[in-house]
Amino acid sequence: MSTRPINDHGLLSDCRSAALVTSDGSVDWLCSPRFDSPATFARLLDEDAGHWSIRPRGPARVTRRYLEDTLVLETTFHTRGGTLVLVDALALGDRERGHRLGVSSPGVLLREAICVQGRVALDVTYAPRPEFGLVHPLLESRPGALVARGGAQVLTLSTPIDLRVSGSIAHGTVTLRAGERLGMALHARPCWEEEPECWSPRAVHRRIMDTIAGWRSWSRLHADYHGPWQNEVGHSGRVLRALTFAPTGAIVAAATTSLPERIGGERNWDYRYTWIRDASLTVQALTTVSSCDTEQEAFFAFLARTAATQLDRGVDLQIMYGIGGECDLTERSLPHLTGWRDSAPVRVGNDAWRQRQLDVYGEMLDAAHRLSGHTTEHRLDAVTRAFLLGAADAAARRWREPDQGIWEVRGPSRHFLHSKLMCWVALDRAIALAPALGATCRVDDWKRTRAQIRAAILTEGWNPETGTFTRAFGDTDLDASALTIPIVGFLPGDDPRVRATVAAVATRLTDTRGLVRRYDAADGIAGDEGAFLLCTFWLSHALALTGRRAPAEQAFRTATSYANDVGLLAEEVDSVTGEPIGNFPQAFSHVGLINAARAIRDAARGRPTAGFGRCGHGVLRQDAHAVVPASLSRTAEGGARRES
Repeated sequence: MSTRPINDHGLLSDCRSAALVTSDGSVDWLCSPRFDSPATFARLLDEDAGHWSIRPRGPARVTRRYLEDTLVLETTFHTRGGTLVLVDALALGDRERGHRLGVSSPGVLLREAICVQGRVALDVTYAPRPEFGLVHPLLESRPGALVARGGAQVLTLSTPIDLRVSGSIAHGTVTLRAGERLGMALHARPCWEEEPECWSPRAVHRRIMDTIAGWRSWSRLHADYHGPWQNEVGHSGRVLRALTFAPTGAIVAAATTSLPERIGGERNWDYRYTWIRDASLTVQALTTVSSCDTEQEAFFAFLARTAATQLDRGVDLQIMYGIGGECDLTERSLPHLTGWRDSAPVRVGNDAWRQRQLDVYGEMLDAAHRLSGHTTEHRLDAVTRAFLLGAADAAARRWREPDQGIWEVRGPSRHFLHSKLMCWVALDRAIALAPALGATCRVDDWKRTRAQIRAAILTEGWNPETGTFTRAFGDTDLDASALTIPIVGFLPGDDPRVRATVAAVATRLTDTRGLVRRYDAADGIAGDEGAFLLCTFWLSHALALTGRRAPAEQAFRTATSYANDVGLLAEEVDSVTGEPIGNFPQAFSHVGLINAARAIRDAARGRPTAGFGRCGHGVLRQDAHAVVPASLSRTAEGGARRES
């Protein structure tokens, strides 16, 4: 059983795959050559599932940081005999710079230990366990290398020191004196390909320096945000780039699978995939950190290209995809793994791909709308235009239907408010995009349907008894997703209903630490969960839009205080213990940080950022008297069902 805190880990990335390194120098997670590949090291999920550690012998005081403007991790060990610096990186392609990060990454994990003062004795332990620990490979010593065979990959560890092999574990010791370095590299190749050549310590050092230069070149191109929390925003932008699969532009929700939302519970999901749900907020975040449109357009193009044919076939738009564009993400359990702190099952795949979520139409059209407003060079090709037209028409046709909602409940379908809201967004943005879509002839129909959706939300989504917008039509439960009402521009921040809902979330869904839970209602899964960092950033964002700057800043500080020592955010925080939980690091948490920081900055400057769109609230007001369809009235069959 792994017991090390989730937030003890630092992230490494080559914009194709990811590794997690503990504060005492152990690589406890590595998936290569893709984020969603089977793990080579998975001690994060089971003590016997593989790791690679480089650490001083005996006690040490540890500090660590990312080298400035990079995701190259530097860990400093202060021992009684001396000081050692350990530098870890996943190698970028040779001389890869700027937007090309990840295009030719070789899939090599680089580690260099440098004694900077005195002398330090090191222990090196290497225990590869491919395929999530199922494979215990045969280790064979070669001059300057250790080769591991077994399963689908051959692993070559370039090492200048001799490692003693015992079974499928190798161990060695070495003492470094001031000025001496130890450079090692781990290569992975398919078993049918030629083995890679060993890298010398000098080559390891050169590639680390080249990787540093690569990250810094990217950071220089993406430093457009100026304002409060500038360093946090810039770092979060790098994290989003680190979670990007460069060959396709897909962004994974997190680098891990099955880190639990509740310790010992069953809320353990695989987040190494791309959700359409994240699209518009992610594009918004990317436009904040940079005026460059490369990453935004690559991400949107991936989603549009991957999903393009589904609407043509008349099926629901899938809510998530594999990072290569895969549709089938069938979920299975790995019973040989005990899970982090015995939080089983460990899952690979995610059956949420089968769900219906109507919000995805709004996410896609809002992302396209943001891109069209971000750059005058943006043009929609014929395939993308057809796809977006199909998405708008699907939202207009299906908005009356129930679904699983933004939080992917595994209970009965319902008329979730957020789903209706995003269908409204789909048509609102389609109207704005109509000239670019060649669809001005459809605007009147879209306006009529938009008006119907708006009236339904204001009538069925607003509960006069609770004085709030609710989780679902005809409901009394509160849901943090209602905070997005002013964020997407449905109502202005000074609307009394918005202010009342924001105040209710701040009091009824906020724990004693000031962190926001998603909802307080049944969701079809046993047990409860922690507070959601994204929702806390939403609260900060919404407070800024309502003109409450001081509480907005306080909510922001509360959420960011749960970042670890190298600025990484988990998905949730345990409301009792205050410990970060859930998959790590979580892209959505960093997206929320960026967008909330921008909202607070713009509100302070007198430029509210609600909606980030062109349609404005004047359009919304003219729809106020639209008729609510009878199919969604409070007494209609199928509405207002509570989950059990």
